[in-house]
Amino acid sequence: MKINEKIDELKEQLIISTQEIVKIKSIEEVAKEGMPYGEGISKALDKALEISKNLGFKTFNLDGYVGYAEYGDEEEYVAVLGHLDVVPEGNGWIYPPYGAEIHDGKMYGRGTMDDKAPIMAALYGLKAVKDLNLSLSKKVRIIFGTNEETGCKEMPYYLEREKPPVAGFTPDAEYPIIYGEKGITIFEAVKTLNVKGAGDVVIVSIEGGERANVVPDYCQAVISAKNPENIIKAATEFMNRTGYDVKAEVDGDMVNIKSKGVGAHGALPHLGKNAIMQMFAFLGELSIEKCDIVDYIDFFNEFVGFETDGKSIGVGLEDKESGKLSFNIGTISMNEEKVSMALNLRYPVTFKYEDMMNPFNEKIQTVGIKVENMMHQKPLFFPADHPLIKSLQKVYNEQTGMEAKLLAIGGGTYAKEMPNIVAFGPIFPGQPDLDHQANEHIEIDDLILNAKIYGHAIYELAK
Repeated sequence: MKINEKIDELKEQLIISTQEIVKIKSIEEVAKEGMPYGEGISKALDKALEISKNLGFKTFNLDGYVGYAEYGDEEEYVAVLGHLDVVPEGNGWIYPPYGAEIHDGKMYGRGTMDDKAPIMAALYGLKAVKDLNLSLSKKVRIIFGTNEETGCKEMPYYLEREKPPVAGFTPDAEYPIIYGEKGITIFEAVKTLNVKGAGDVVIVSIEGGERANVVPDYCQAVISAKNPENIIKAATEFMNRTGYDVKAEVDGDMVNIKSKGVGAHGALPHLGKNAIMQMFAFLGELSIEKCDIVDYIDFFNEFVGFETDGKSIGVGLEDKESGKLSFNIGTISMNEEKVSMALNLRYPVTFKYEDMMNPFNEKIQTVGIKVENMMHQKPLFFPADHPLIKSLQKVYNEQTGMEAKLLAIGGGTYAKEMPNIVAFGPIFPGQPDLDHQANEHIEIDDLILNAKIYGHAIYELAK
C-alpha cells in the first residue's frame, strides 16, 4: 500500500498539474515551425514535459510530434501512452471548458477524461514508484501523444525513431480492460452508371448521411415522374405500412423524397435507423425501368436491407470474444455518372481481413460494384491468459475490489497505434462516457484512484 500512501501525499500536486494542462486549449491548428499540429498542442506538450522535469524525470521532445518522460536506464521499457490533444469544446458548458474549475468534487474541462487528467494520473503514479525507490527491471516511459483526435499521425513518427515498449497501457478508454478491438474498415462501394434511366419514373440523384462511421439519420432522393401524385401516394402508403419516416413532395417538375432515420455510432449500427436503407426500401417498390441504379438499389435491398451483421451478403462473421461483425452503410452520393456508398464494417477480433473482404468482393462483382478508397485497421487482440492482461487484472482487482472483466469492443482506441499496449481505464464501470461531450469532467476521487491504479500497474509491469 506504499504507492497509495505516496499518491495521497502527492494529491494536491496532481490536481494542480492536471489543472495546468487542462487550461491549455490544445486543438489541432495550422502547423508552424516545430509545431506540427499547431501552437496550442505545442504549448500543452511543453507544459507536460515541464511538469515531468519538475517531478525529476528525464524528458524528450521528438520535434513537437511526441514527448515522453522517462525513468530508469534499462534497455527494455514499459509505456503508458496518452494524448494531450483534444476535440473542440462545442457549446452547452455550465463552467468554462478551459477553466479546469472544481465544483462539488469534480474538475470540469475539455480533456479531463480524454485524455489529459488520466495521463497526468499515470505520470504521478510513476512519481510514486520513483519516490519510493521501488526496484524495477525495466525503464518506464510516460508518452505524450499529440494527434490522437485527428488521425494519430504522430505515432508512426515515434515508431520510426524509437523501438516499441515490451508492455504497457493507454488510459484512454474504460475499465476493467479492453483486450480486443475489432478490425475496422471504411470504404466506398462504387458503381459507374452507364445505362441511364428512362420511362415514367427516373431517379435523378440520391444524397444522404454524414460519415461512414455514423448511422445516417437523413437521405434525400430527387426523381422525375410523369405522375408525381402517384409517388406522393406511394410514400404515404409505404410510411403507414412500414413505420419508416419517408415522405415525398412535388418540387417544380421533380419529386423530392426525404427519409429520416435515427443516428448512432457506426460500431453499433443496430441502435440506429438507417435513413439510406429506408430510402432504398421505398425506391425498390416503385415501378422504375431497369437500369444501373435500379440494379444497385435492388442488390443492396436483397443482400443488406436492414441487417447490421452482414449475414445475407456473406460476411456474417462472429466469435465468442467480440461477437458479431457490424455492418453500417453511412453515406450515399449518386448522380448521372456514378453512385457511391461509404461503408463501415468492423470484423471480430479472431478473424482476418480476407475472411471478410473475399466473400464481399465475390458478391458485389456480380453487379459491377467495386471497392474504392479502402481504410483498414487490423484487430487488436490479446488472449485472456496473456501476461499483460493477467497483470492488469490483478492490479484492478486489488485496487478496486471489483472483478476485472475483459471487454472486446467495436470501436478503436489509442492502443491500436502502438504494439504491446491495451486500453485500461479511466472510466469506471457504470459511469457515463463524457468524452467529447459538453461538461466533460472527472471526479477528483477518481483522478486519485486512477493514479493509484496506474502506479501499481506500472510497478507490476516493470518490476
